Amino acid sequence: MVEEVGSCKRTGPGYGTPLEAMSGPKEALIYVPCVYNGTGREKPDFLATVDVDPNSPTYSKVIHRLSLPYIGDELHHTGWNACSSYHGDPSSNRRFLILPSLLSGRIYVIDTQKNPKAPSLHKVVEPEHIIEKTGLAYPHTSHCLANGDIMISFLGDKDGNAQGNGFLLLDSQFNIKGRWEKPGRRAEFSYDFWYQPRHKTLICSSFGAPSVFTQGFNLKHVEDGFYGRQLFVYDWPDGRLKQTLDLGDSGLISGEIRFLHDPSKDTGYVECVLSSNVVRFFKTQDGSSWSHEVAISVKPLKVQNWILPEMPGLIVGLLISLDDRFLYFVNWFHGDVRQYNTEDPKNPILVGQVYVGGLLQKGSPITAVTEDGKTWQADVPKIQGHCLRGGPHMTQLSLDGKRLYVTNSLFSTWDRQFYPDVIEKGSHMIQIDVDIEHGGLKINPDFFVDFGAEPDGPCLAHEMRYPGGDCTSDIWI
Repeated sequence: MVEEVGSCKRTGPGYGTPLEAMSGPKEALIYVPCVYNGTGREKPDFLATVDVDPNSPTYSKVIHRLSLPYIGDELHHTGWNACSSYHGDPSSNRRFLILPSLLSGRIYVIDTQKNPKAPSLHKVVEPEHIIEKTGLAYPHTSHCLANGDIMISFLGDKDGNAQGNGFLLLDSQFNIKGRWEKPGRRAEFSYDFWYQPRHKTLICSSFGAPSVFTQGFNLKHVEDGFYGRQLFVYDWPDGRLKQTLDLGDSGLISGEIRFLHDPSKDTGYVECVLSSNVVRFFKTQDGSSWSHEVAISVKPLKVQNWILPEMPGLIVGLLISLDDRFLYFVNWFHGDVRQYNTEDPKNPILVGQVYVGGLLQKGSPITAVTEDGKTWQADVPKIQGHCLRGGPHMTQLSLDGKRLYVTNSLFSTWDRQFYPDVIEKGSHMIQIDVDIEHGGLKINPDFFVDFGAEPDGPCLAHEMRYPGGDCTSDIWI
């Protein structure tokens, strides 16, 4: 539905098509969840507003902090109450940011409309109410639905068992409606998800059981089956599990998942964290089921002075540009950000790469060893005199595809295990300039947000959201 307002037509939030979104206004603000949980600092997590307008006197600065009322939440991923799936509904708008808390199970609803530079707390959905009505705990991904509901994936039950996973539905007033998936055949895991309405399909990845990954990473837990290697295919919007894709050893710990943005396309990609592969999934030729193949492989590196003789890339932070031309991800261990041309979805081509941290940067005791026995370390530049700590994790791309923002906290327990300096000194946010014509990545030397300099002490920065929408939240129908 399109509403006439004077001589103009008013539509709902977002954009009519992904290509239309690429012509949207340039981002001026970014919201960043910041975590104190797990750092040893007894402070509540907060939502930071970062100024990303280069013409502003507060460019590259945190200009507001919304401190949340509880300690121990561990903010993680975020989502919106409305996106481009509502574009035809002029009564809706992208006003509320949804903040699921991975450890406490609490869900915060943040009003970003009253004052976009200084968002305010609108509502809290308490974990005991969610558990009482659905049995779900450990929330992760939040997506808005075209009917006004909000759907959130949960990784397990209150005891951290992955078999208790599922999807929570909230109505437009953020009241608990119940579970989305139908009783019967159950998925073994739940993590990130994406739906493609024209193909009547939702696909969910399978990271691992909260009871183990919240304690840190242990390779034996992979061998014991506490981490997933599957994709779970559901009927959309019915919620019936119709197929399980076993990715095998090439798909250990499937994480962030993305369909192509073109809603007519029946293909997408999922990062497989430990195997360090990107797997392409697609409909079979007769359209009756879904299949998969490895599209990108990052080879493990032989290393010295590490816990294992070989180091996987540990792929995270996968996203796709709105025109479906480029795919991005980072290697949390190796420390590089990568850009692939995906104009041929079956054969992505590496066109951009830059090192922004990692375990192998110069000055680290860990070195990589080449086939001829030589050692090497990555040359990671300083930004405004700051050393780049930890490894890159979350990514967010501007609507026009020209700016890639990167933070460097994965999860507080894993940060402490692999990058203790991030726990001690805090994380940061950087911007990478993107060549969208030929491919290529270059660090912007004028942008650096140091979350190690926060008034309450160093904190961990995670996923990023623009007030006007972005390529990891908007779904077209």
